Amino acid sequence: MKKIFLYVFALGSFSYNAFSQGGVIILEGNYQGKNLYVQNPYGSGGVGFCVSEVLVNGNITTDETNSSAFEIDFKPHKLTIGEKVEIKIKHKEDCKPKVLNPEVLKPKSTFEVISMSIDKDGTVKWETKSETGKLPFAVEQFRWNKWVKVGEVDGNGTPTTNSYSFKIQPHSGKNQVRVRQTDYSGQPRLSKPVDFMSDVPEINFAPLKASKNVNFYTSGEKAIETMYEIYDQYGNIVKKGFGSIVDVSNLPKGGYFLNFDNKMGEFVKK
Repeated sequence: MKKIFLYVFALGSFSYNAFSQGGVIILEGNYQGKNLYVQNPYGSGGVGFCVSEVLVNGNITTDETNSSAFEIDFKPHKLTIGEKVEIKIKHKEDCKPKVLNPEVLKPKSTFEVISMSIDKDGTVKWETKSETGKLPFAVEQFRWNKWVKVGEVDGNGTPTTNSYSFKIQPHSGKNQVRVRQTDYSGQPRLSKPVDFMSDVPEINFAPLKASKNVNFYTSGEKAIETMYEIYDQYGNIVKKGFGSIVDVSNLPKGGYFLNFDNKMGEFVKK
């Protein structure tokens, strides 16, 4: 009985199948305007090279594979930037070619912001162009002297004009918002921040020594909801959320740092 082996690599959608009559390497991704390079060893018998055939989206290529290294040229296939592409590299069973730069098929952050605005209710709207791969946009708000991720929107990944929106929770005073994409390189691509002055009143909290709850309220002592984070003395986050009351009854006794609204404070759990 013929044995079948399946290997799956964390390389986008990348799989390698080897079986008794030969093997095939399959790569899937998006065309980014660059070609693939393949290292092509001899078969174990030393006669002929390993790769027997290459297909791009089901079409046999005319690339010269009878050499120790060759290039898969995408130009004859008339692909557009961002278009999905599948490559099949068929090879002999007793050897294995190596794709040297498979990362060129991974989505890359290339968006350009055409316009970006934010309403007083916290609705962020932005338009982009030149996207070449589907990557999520992280929506970030500047709070507590740092950029905080407050949501995520899936990118369309097309080079034409794309429109997006997301509603944040405004804090009192000046609000700043931006969007960010991070691709396989790990380097973020950022929009310029947009800002607005909100109608949210100034928020305070009490008590400074809490046994059960921490409460958020306006200057008129009216309860109000806000984003918050609580850190222990070692900098570990122990609670986060959105509301007008935080239950701290299950926290160990001691001092804590509290981020809320656009402020930072401290309280003691007694």
